[in-house]
Amino acid sequence: MPLDDEMTPDDAKTEKKRLKDEKKKLKNEQKEQKKLARQKAKEIAGREAELEEDDDGNQGSVFAVTFVIVLIWVAILCLIVKLDFGGFGSNVLTPVLKDVPVLNLILPKNTDVAVDESDSGSYGGYDNLKDAVDYIKELELELERAKSAETTSTDEVKELQAEVDRLKTFEDSQVEFQRIKTEFYEEVVYSDKGPGIEEYKKYYEEIDPAAAEYLYKQVVQQTEETDEVKNYAMAYSSMKPKEAAAIFEAMTDNLDLAARILNAMEAEDRGKILGVMDPEVAAKLTKIMDPES
Repeated sequence: MPLDDEMTPDDAKTEKKRLKDEKKKLKNEQKEQKKLARQKAKEIAGREAELEEDDDGNQGSVFAVTFVIVLIWVAILCLIVKLDFGGFGSNVLTPVLKDVPVLNLILPKNTDVAVDESDSGSYGGYDNLKDAVDYIKELELELERAKSAETTSTDEVKELQAEVDRLKTFEDSQVEFQRIKTEFYEEVVYSDKGPGIEEYKKYYEEIDPAAAEYLYKQVVQQTEETDEVKNYAMAYSSMKPKEAAAIFEAMTDNLDLAARILNAMEAEDRGKILGVMDPEVAAKLTKIMDPES
């Protein structure tokens, strides 16, 4: 923005009002975002606590289900051996386990007599084979119910994890909002139609501390640089035009700085220096200083 551009009082007043409205709007948006972020953080914390409790409960339930499954299969195996289905107890296990303490208790009591449905007391505590088979089916149903409960518990954990992932997007939205807000501040500060750096310095002191700290450093740095350029302009204005022109001609690697110094001079002093300068260099500097370029 050229240093000699000024705004009319009405424009400045309108711009101040606009900035005030934008500042109020940003504060309200920030307040709403913070409130939403706090609510979502509490919700996420609650979900995580539920997940932790579910994990603890799931570990216990998985162990219990596994134990029940093993116990059921052991019971089924013992029953099959005891009832001597297909001669498995008498022909296969009896020769191996008949002399092993405790384990030989599951062997059929009478291995010389064929299994018969009408023989009372020969079905491991059941009156007939039908009752024993019904009990086996009952154990199988219990096994299926245990497996179903384990699957349901796993599905609940997956649903809770999906909810946590959904809530995580709100955190990402808050981070993106902060980035856009900082970018907006930067664009407003360096806009060609802004009210000026000094006005923004006052404005920054009233806005969000985190954003103000970042932007205030940028503004102070630019203010110090502008004051330094003005000091250079005064020094070159006091020199003879030919001497000053020779120095500017030697600054071919930094014509932007030379243009800023010339732009800070009075028009008369600037014209004298450009008049004795190499035409090619003077043309480049004029193009850089041209506000319409």
